[in-house]
Amino acid sequence: MKYYSLNHNAPKVSFQEAVIQGLASDKGLYFPETITPINADFLETIENLSNEQIAFEAIAQFVGDEIPTTVLKEIIADTLCFDFPVIEVEKDIYSLELFHGPTMAFKDVGARFMSRCLGYFNKDNKESKNTVLVATSGDTGGAVASGFLGVKGVEVIILYPSGKVSDIQERQLTTLGQNITALEVDGVFDDCQDMVKKAFLDSDLNDKNLTSANSINIARWLPQMFYFFFAYKELKKHNKPLIFSCPSGNFGNICAGIIAKKLGLPIQHFVASTNINDTVPRFLENGIYEPRPSKATISNAMDVGNPSNFIRIQEMYYNDLEQFEKDFSSYTFSDEETLEAMKAIYKTSGYIAEPHGAVGYLGLKKELANHEDAIGIFLETAHPIKFLDTVEPALNIKLPIPSQIESVLNKEKVSVKIKTYQDLKEFLIH
Repeated sequence: MKYYSLNHNAPKVSFQEAVIQGLASDKGLYFPETITPINADFLETIENLSNEQIAFEAIAQFVGDEIPTTVLKEIIADTLCFDFPVIEVEKDIYSLELFHGPTMAFKDVGARFMSRCLGYFNKDNKESKNTVLVATSGDTGGAVASGFLGVKGVEVIILYPSGKVSDIQERQLTTLGQNITALEVDGVFDDCQDMVKKAFLDSDLNDKNLTSANSINIARWLPQMFYFFFAYKELKKHNKPLIFSCPSGNFGNICAGIIAKKLGLPIQHFVASTNINDTVPRFLENGIYEPRPSKATISNAMDVGNPSNFIRIQEMYYNDLEQFEKDFSSYTFSDEETLEAMKAIYKTSGYIAEPHGAVGYLGLKKELANHEDAIGIFLETAHPIKFLDTVEPALNIKLPIPSQIESVLNKEKVSVKIKTYQDLKEFLIH
């Protein structure tokens, strides 16, 4: 499998090169040269397969022969070491819970998969280290820190916006030590992401072997398609059309879902549910893609003004807005609407949704009005405990602390404060 840059001005590369480089030399995101639909027999008997078997079938073509089959299966088994429950919240509305991993966020899957691929590619590299440079708006940092902790030959540097991630999220990325360093940026997530992209293209840093663990990296992004297969496996017995609603920030999850559809998974429609950072909903209304600076909300992992992965989605629809809109809708919701949804879900079903899941639920409800007799699935991307300052007062409850979170609560925060790209560059050089 070869990968090409979506800016179409860089050489095609292998899976290994795309993982290690993160971003192409022309600033473009990498995209697979081909997407070959999976054998129909696989989907007909999917309920008889394990999650590991499903994931291997889904991702094998994208890795090719660059990781031996036995090793790839070990990587997948190590990645999928937790459950992905599908919980009925209302009649024909389900929550797909993606938060049962080590850091209690959906990004555990991509971070674990990528770290193990990079570990394999580095296994014989005694000379140099790779430096994973990652920006986080909340959950990516903790998942990457956990996934890469102790991986030989890899240093991890995480940039996060000061005061704009939750206390638990901050602890998950600032307390681990070892090969993990947290840089606390005086700014918003988009500033962090811009710094990371700038560093990749800075020739002064070529000897640092920089790569990204954001969803711009194919090894972080592609495994996110597994969730959609797992949900289909659980819901296939109902024999109804499936509508997936993804809380959307950088659009990696929903983009991976569209890959799953291109592989043959029978998904009728996707909903990108956003908070007030509404670049994509506005684009669908007026056909103009106009990013704006991100605004802070209670669903902070979605506070993204210029979503990186949207260009990959456009590529899959050949930049044809009419074709795209047949499969895809996007809606925007305020913090007030989000809180009301959390309360309504809890009141009617006792189900505890955190802000991101509640935004996904709202978008799903809106879209289901257009689809008779469909089943709707919204992605619950993080455990409510990660947003206890919002969830507890909104629902008037006290959340028990899961063991994964308890382990970081009493550790000391260690971060390096920076303001500008020059600060980052000096840190990387020294």
